[in-house]
Amino acid sequence: MEVRGELVLVCILGVLICTCNFFMVSEAVWLNLPASGTKCVSEEIHNNVVVLADYVVVSDNHSHIPTISVKVTSPYGNNLHLKENVTHGQFAFTTHEAGSYLACFWVDGHVQGSGDVSVNIDWKTGIAAKDWDLVARKEKIEGVELELRKLEGAVEAIHENLLYLKTREAELRSVSEVTNTRVALFSIMSLGVCIAVSALQVWHLKRYFQKKKLI
Repeated sequence: MEVRGELVLVCILGVLICTCNFFMVSEAVWLNLPASGTKCVSEEIHNNVVVLADYVVVSDNHSHIPTISVKVTSPYGNNLHLKENVTHGQFAFTTHEAGSYLACFWVDGHVQGSGDVSVNIDWKTGIAAKDWDLVARKEKIEGVELELRKLEGAVEAIHENLLYLKTREAELRSVSEVTNTRVALFSIMSLGVCIAVSALQVWHLKRYFQKKKLI
């Protein structure tokens, strides 16, 4: 019975660790940038979330690697990262605005005409951007303890995401209710104007016919 209990505990821990790893996977993106034009990637992120991203130009010609420019903006248009004439780089920030964060890439002017340029982007947010090696050294934990600590962080991140989605739902519902109220008022006003115009037309026609002694 004790052996069975230990096996069950190991299985449960294994499932929890797999779940934790599932939620901690970072997002890798490949972009093929045209010689002219811009390509962007975006992600909806709520407030107070750590964002970490690495980008690198991938080229078969190692003697001449094309350079790119990178610009990252917040939902309100604030510049968070701007680099020109680079082949690789990194940006990191903590969000202070909830919404869609945009990262745009384009080929520098002096290398245009050389064909598409491939860029690899490793985009991490929230729990995936946390330095767990530093946490392990600081808290002096390892093995299963570290995995459970990661799981705790993943659960907290999921809870924060659910709260954010709930808040967004309330905001959208409020906007929808206000819009519906305005549409209803506009419909009532339109109906009132139509009735008033119709009454005015009837009155005008009645006076016209009376003057002509047709009625």
